[in-house]
Amino acid sequence: MSTLISGRQPVLEALKSQAPIEKIYLLFGAHGPAIRQLRQLAKQRSVPVVELDKTRFAEIGGNAHAQGVVAITSSIRYVEIEDLLHLARDRGEPPFIVVLDEIEDPHNLGALIRSAEGAGAHGVVIPKHHAAGVTQTVIKSSAGAIHHLPLVRVTNVAQTLEILKENGVWTIGLDAQGDRTYDEVDASGPVAVVVGSEGKGIRRLVKERCDFLVRIPMYGKIGSLNASVAGALVLFHLAHRRHRTDTFGHQTSSNS
Repeated sequence: MSTLISGRQPVLEALKSQAPIEKIYLLFGAHGPAIRQLRQLAKQRSVPVVELDKTRFAEIGGNAHAQGVVAITSSIRYVEIEDLLHLARDRGEPPFIVVLDEIEDPHNLGALIRSAEGAGAHGVVIPKHHAAGVTQTVIKSSAGAIHHLPLVRVTNVAQTLEILKENGVWTIGLDAQGDRTYDEVDASGPVAVVVGSEGKGIRRLVKERCDFLVRIPMYGKIGSLNASVAGALVLFHLAHRRHRTDTFGHQTSSNS
């Protein structure tokens, strides 16, 4: 099964990441620095680039705002949870994993994957059922980050947390009723951050398997944040704690 990627930056990122692209379609007349770079990378990788008129391009790209670029790529390849642990070990880093519990909005899913990649996570865990699949919208919302970050798709999120805990990974769940704030948790070691669905939050069985439940203090009249915003806030805070920078701009490991 093939997947459609639309937009100049997502397609560029897919090319850079060696994603298995079958063909790239350009709207006739599309030009600019991104298009030139895209053509060059496609040539290097021997990926066919085909120009189409507006009617034919719309047939392939659908109603998506594609910026004159659409790529056909093979389905996203998933890895196992053990692969994320091995990746962290190979890099000499404590595991930093993001677990998404029934995120149903594809824009939120894409945004969370983008934040996870930007924060230096080793991978993202998503459920097979009752959650958004990896669609064109997700790929575009991730701004190409999905091609740089391993994804694990599981049937049982709660069971996956147990596997992580057995491997020494502390699990931190985002919950509006958490007994501590997100900045009160030590994130210097192996951690997995669990983000729940929009509106419902983390499911009970998943919540029960979290070592910590943390909340984001709210000072206005709105009681909670969008799932992707909340996830990004906590992920980048933990990333900062894991990779502190001293006053001279030298990066220092939080494990030292």
